[in-house]
Amino acid sequence: MSGRIPREFIDELLVRVDIVDLIDSHVPLKKTGNNFVARCPFHTEKTPSFSVNRKKQFFYCFGCGASGNAISFLMDFSHLDFVEAVEDLAGFAGIEVPRESVEYQSTQKKGDLNDLYALMEKAAAFYADQLRTSAEGKKAVEYLKSRGVSGDCASDFMLGYAPDEWQALANQFDQKLLLEAGMLVSKEGGQIYDRFRGRIMFPIRDKRSRIIGFGGRVLDNSLPKYLNSPETPLFHKGKEVYGLYELLEKNAKPQRILIVEGYMDVIALAQFGIHYAVAALGTAASQAHLDLLFRFTSELIFCFDGDKAGREAAWRAMEPAFSSLKDGRQIRIMLLPQNHDPDSLIREEGIDGFTARVQAAETLSEYFFGRVSNELNLSEMEGRAQLVNKAKPYLEKLPESIFKEMMLARLKELSGWTGLDVLENTATLAPKQSSKQRPEIHRKPPPNSGRLSSARVAIALLIQNPRLAEIVEQREIDWDGLEFKGAALFMNILQTIADKNPATMPVLVECYRDATEEKPVKALAFLDLQVPDDKIETVFCDALNRLLIQAREASLARLLDKDKIRGLDAQEKELLRKMLTAK
Repeated sequence: MSGRIPREFIDELLVRVDIVDLIDSHVPLKKTGNNFVARCPFHTEKTPSFSVNRKKQFFYCFGCGASGNAISFLMDFSHLDFVEAVEDLAGFAGIEVPRESVEYQSTQKKGDLNDLYALMEKAAAFYADQLRTSAEGKKAVEYLKSRGVSGDCASDFMLGYAPDEWQALANQFDQKLLLEAGMLVSKEGGQIYDRFRGRIMFPIRDKRSRIIGFGGRVLDNSLPKYLNSPETPLFHKGKEVYGLYELLEKNAKPQRILIVEGYMDVIALAQFGIHYAVAALGTAASQAHLDLLFRFTSELIFCFDGDKAGREAAWRAMEPAFSSLKDGRQIRIMLLPQNHDPDSLIREEGIDGFTARVQAAETLSEYFFGRVSNELNLSEMEGRAQLVNKAKPYLEKLPESIFKEMMLARLKELSGWTGLDVLENTATLAPKQSSKQRPEIHRKPPPNSGRLSSARVAIALLIQNPRLAEIVEQREIDWDGLEFKGAALFMNILQTIADKNPATMPVLVECYRDATEEKPVKALAFLDLQVPDDKIETVFCDALNRLLIQAREASLARLLDKDKIRGLDAQEKELLRKMLTAK
């Protein structure tokens, strides 16, 4: 990418796109009164509770609490990050995404990226044709059959074959693009040759189905057995996994995702009906991998071979695992029997046996404490001290959560070390971190009982109609000493409107993405106040007047009471004088 997306463009995009048209293209909507409704795409329900309001350009689910603007919908529905969602929304609107200039000059333009994506598609088609039609490809087909891979499965994963030639690709396609895509290797003397030769080819697709790289496996026991694409403008192995696109094609909302070690493990499991496996791309699973997968499920299972290398790989996964565990996420560890990998085990035990092992996989807490306490004598003080020293660095990586508190409590129970109370208190008192997780399923928003408060009405109308900030600016309001529930949020919104000048409510809400105020702002954005358009300013002024009167009276009463009991300092006396004069 050549720079950041300008904020002005994002604001304009939200104004230009009709959220009803966007959502209706993904989830058919039915008009009911002023809103459009459907069954929520983010949780299972029998009756529609998902509502989209054209005037507000906002969606809200009264069943699970999911809410937001057009960008939020695409992020949740299509499992995209923010930039991807903006790009998709721009594509829906039929406009290009501009980029701000940055301090350095990027060598990669978006047009070049599109050329690279097109090249990778052509290379995959070339490899697939070689698998079907060439004499060498027939040997590869025999190998795949010996591994139990069917033609349908090979087609699903777009398997191919790279001829055992030095310039098979180089003679077919643009060599400059092939070099940029990592498909060619260039020697110092300028000589170039194909990176992949004499290998079964596994196209690696991102979640948007685009081919970003390849993996290649030899047909014999020569080394290296597997070869992956290098880092390129398209391919970053530390952020992508093999098989995710194919998994999501089968089930967009998997109950769990199994992380295995190799391409053939993913394909073998899919052949037997296990369509929820992915593999890291020639590297250990990273926190970026886990955060990516947790966007699609709440449960991940590490599946490792039962040999020494597999056990070591399982332990290496603990660091990224602990860093990515937030409330609502779960990780399990599944170590296979000796001399087995997922491919061989599912052939021996069948799908039922393999599934039973998946369901019986150890929880992270069981595996972790079993591993750190192994070979320690916990009846001795020295053994318990070693336990704390081994476990504490990992537990400190856990995000603040109930799970962290429980893990610390378990360590305290095993070690008997009271010094852990300090860590537990820190975990309890620390502020909760913001999260991009979607709202928990079946979480009901709190009901509005009785008449809405003046503060709630005023703040909701201000969010839904940012232009009302002009009315507040025209009033000479002395905010000093005025205390009411929601005062901080009200003034924060006024300041945001002054700074960002949002044209509409969705643009204003977008300003609060990932902010601590995002949740209450979204809730008030969709609050139905049933105020006619021609009465909005009147109702807002009335609510604001009542709010200010109530706040002044409460503040005045507080100051008078304090004056009688303890007395006031100079600043409070001046504030009391102003209030009594105004009264």
